[in-house]
Amino acid sequence: MTYSGAVKVGGPADVHELTDLMISKVAVGPTNNNAYVLRCRATDEQLLIDAAAEPHTLLTLIGDSGLASVVTTHQHGDHWGALREVVDATGARTYAGRYDAEGIPVPTDVLVEDGDTLTVGRVQLTARHLVGHTPGSIALVYDDPHGHPHVFTGDCLFPGGVGNTWGDAERFGTLLDGVQRKLFDALPDETWVYPGHGSDTTLGAERPHLAEWQERGW
Repeated sequence: MTYSGAVKVGGPADVHELTDLMISKVAVGPTNNNAYVLRCRATDEQLLIDAAAEPHTLLTLIGDSGLASVVTTHQHGDHWGALREVVDATGARTYAGRYDAEGIPVPTDVLVEDGDTLTVGRVQLTARHLVGHTPGSIALVYDDPHGHPHVFTGDCLFPGGVGNTWGDAERFGTLLDGVQRKLFDALPDETWVYPGHGSDTTLGAERPHLAEWQERGW
């Protein structure tokens, strides 16, 4: 089955089957948040990116394999609305960026810094700290040894632009610079982008528009 990343609230998950990793994407909540369950195919260990809303939906997606960890990409409430219920039900270890953790009401077990490695089974993810949408947003990069990289960007990068900085020129400049240096300059065009809301994209599809984003200021 071909993965498209096109999901809607109330609809089924879409599953991206990689050699070592299964990525299940589901849309939840009133602001159409994406949540991603990553499962190591060698060990069946699972990691959740953003327990955004609808705990029943997320726990159903997690299933009987349990959940080892949950990563919150940033401190905005629409990305942690179901975190307490998911953690209470699964005992998962919590991760968040060091500079956003205090804004998340569920305690963070592991404070994540730029360049830190997170694991799900035998699969490794690299954290990238991106400042601007929030002080401590993190993206997670999976450099697939059997193919191209995959990056989970939270609200820092979407099809058509970087995340909202509410008209603040300094915050926008910082976010665009971080996204350009740590994602576009470091990863190839084939890199698949999984954002915090809406459809997926690739770095190659977005790269030609970087100058346009800089000029328009958002």
